[in-house]
Amino acid sequence: MRRISTDMPNRDMQFYLRRQEEGLANIQAKIAGQTRIHELRDDPLAASHAVRYASYLSRLERFEKNTLYARDHLNQTDAYLRQANDVMQRIREIAVQGANGTYAEEDMGYMAVEVNELLKELVAVSNALGPDGRQIFAGDKAFTEPFRMVEGTIQGGRETMVVGVEYRGAGASRKTEVTDGTYVTLDMGGGEAFWAEKMQIFSGVDASEYRVTKPGAFYVDGEEITLNPGDTLQAIVAKINESAAPVKAYVDPETRGLSLEGTNPHLIRMEDSQDSRVLQDLGIILANADPGAPNWNPTARVSGGSVFDMVLRLRDSLFRGDVDFIGSQGVGGMDLALNNLQSRLAEIGSRGERAEMTWRRLNEEIPQVTAALSREASLDFATAATDLGMLEFAHKAALQTAAKVLSPTLLDFLR
Repeated sequence: MRRISTDMPNRDMQFYLRRQEEGLANIQAKIAGQTRIHELRDDPLAASHAVRYASYLSRLERFEKNTLYARDHLNQTDAYLRQANDVMQRIREIAVQGANGTYAEEDMGYMAVEVNELLKELVAVSNALGPDGRQIFAGDKAFTEPFRMVEGTIQGGRETMVVGVEYRGAGASRKTEVTDGTYVTLDMGGGEAFWAEKMQIFSGVDASEYRVTKPGAFYVDGEEITLNPGDTLQAIVAKINESAAPVKAYVDPETRGLSLEGTNPHLIRMEDSQDSRVLQDLGIILANADPGAPNWNPTARVSGGSVFDMVLRLRDSLFRGDVDFIGSQGVGGMDLALNNLQSRLAEIGSRGERAEMTWRRLNEEIPQVTAALSREASLDFATAATDLGMLEFAHKAALQTAAKVLSPTLLDFLR
């Protein structure tokens, strides 16, 4: 039983007024947060659904930004590859023109000078920068100029000419996640885009008795090849061929050493892991060499040139007036370079189309998840405003009633 006293109505009134104030604060917090779930106890099941929807929605929004970046980046790469293709088409036209055999030596020299200038433009395109300040064709060495032009004098040249173009970039390894566990490769290295011939590497080291002595690994075009103690040259060849690297390995029947050939035109990149020196022992690469640049052992025979090598050979043959070379290897080299450029253009276009389609799908999925989240957690403002108005009216009425029922007297102030 409750003890009846003169202070009891005052305490009861304070209790119910606080409950009303708590209700007012709760509805005001919901309106401010634009959600009907201010605390988990408001609706535990809806709160659990809302948390999952919100988490999934944040991931979709991140994926949308990734696909937008991938799409724009691939579109830029496509644009520069198209420019390179246009330059190469013009160089091929000059090659066909020079192979006619109807031009004087002086005219052939003019053609060679034009080819030299077009070569400089080709190097400028290959060293293109994106809007984010990254080199487009440098692979994961995004702040290193991928191609370095070496100038000098050549026989028949009237001025300083390009005598070589060195690749200093790396392979394409940057990827972006576009859906859960699904990635799009962003970059295309210059060693892929601006190559013309399939590379071949022949080691001069007899490895018929070679055995791996400790666990290790090496990398071929970024693909890891793991090794175990006791692995022979044949086992190493098998592991390379079973990997995803675009390289075919075999044992050279003459030198009995390791030989490799690219399955498509590109610069083969090879690197030993930190705790291994297998490729060095097999006579493929040098010790402590930069893996991004050509690091072949001098005893190894390496063939397979870049787009720039093809252009340099054509220009030099124009200066010499060697019509037979121009008509055979000159035009043939241009065709190889153009075939690879167009193949890379198709590859970049396919990646861009995939990014575009993924972006469209995400733009359809995001509103659906947003609607689901809204159904679970969004506040009905009309109902909330009505409830707030009713609570305010009831609270004002309670305060007015309390003021009349519990009117203070002089004795209240004196005690």
